[in-house]
Amino acid sequence: MKPSQINLIADRVISSRKGVSRDEALSLMHTDHIDALCDAADRIRKTFHGNHFDSCSIVNARSGMCGEDCKWCAQTRHHDTRCVTYNFLEEDKTMQAARMNERMGIRRFSLVTSGRRVSDRDLDTFCHIYEKLRKETDLCLCASMGLLDQRQLARLKDAGVERYHCNMETSPRMWPSLCTTHSQEDKRNTIEAARRLGMAICSGGIIGMGETTEDRVDFALMLRDLEVESVPMNILNPIKGTPLENTPLIPEEDIVRCAAVWRFILPLQTIRFAGGRGRLSKDNMRRIFTGGIDGAIMGDMLTTIGNTIEEDKSLLRSLDLSLEPPHPPEG
Repeated sequence: MKPSQINLIADRVISSRKGVSRDEALSLMHTDHIDALCDAADRIRKTFHGNHFDSCSIVNARSGMCGEDCKWCAQTRHHDTRCVTYNFLEEDKTMQAARMNERMGIRRFSLVTSGRRVSDRDLDTFCHIYEKLRKETDLCLCASMGLLDQRQLARLKDAGVERYHCNMETSPRMWPSLCTTHSQEDKRNTIEAARRLGMAICSGGIIGMGETTEDRVDFALMLRDLEVESVPMNILNPIKGTPLENTPLIPEEDIVRCAAVWRFILPLQTIRFAGGRGRLSKDNMRRIFTGGIDGAIMGDMLTTIGNTIEEDKSLLRSLDLSLEPPHPPEG
């Protein structure tokens, strides 16, 4: 696809406020003109999101001991990864992390727990922490606690949680080869329950797990159909002891290309660069932050180390991107 065709498609996305078709997305994925693709994707990003960059941070509130068998994950007991395990992160440490992130200018903060779901008794502890966070910080509060039902989600909402996170992870074709202990339909049910309560939805996944270009497109189209507000884009960080430990790293250009095409598919959503991005070169980090991405998870990423918040802020300043609260897309 030529640059002139890429720009015509971007013009149509901007005027219609609708993402591209599957065939168009695949054609964009295969273009040789990656700079033209990224520039057009960034034009879409600027139109709907301006130069505001949506930031969030997560804390590993429960680590390890998970009974699910997700092949990419260090926290499942099905894999020998020597992951640090604990049932609860101490309340003082959680509050300290939240206050530090708020001082650093981070907008959103989430507790993330390992396991299929948290029990009602454990939810008491987490809701207490969220109530304290709501009273003592101005952070937007999110939660990622597995396959909760609507009653449990309502408790989180009452405690101050505005957005629920439940990654769909990959395309429907790939899912059965990566996890057998729960289904994407289970995840969809949780997402729909949270939406019925009026909670915003954050759902993305991981690229680089052996999927095809078509899978990456189909995954983004699935998220569009789910009408999620935020899409974390993680890059597989092969972890020793997991079944994916020897998975070849996908080329950096493929990461840049995927982020740009997802912007064509998801023009109104926040596309949030997340885990695994620390291995990218500085040039490709700059290219991806000016190639359609408008958000990031900053700081450490559960069981792996991310870019530091100061490193990210320095890069954003050099690109004239702001961490001030973004204006929502019009309409």
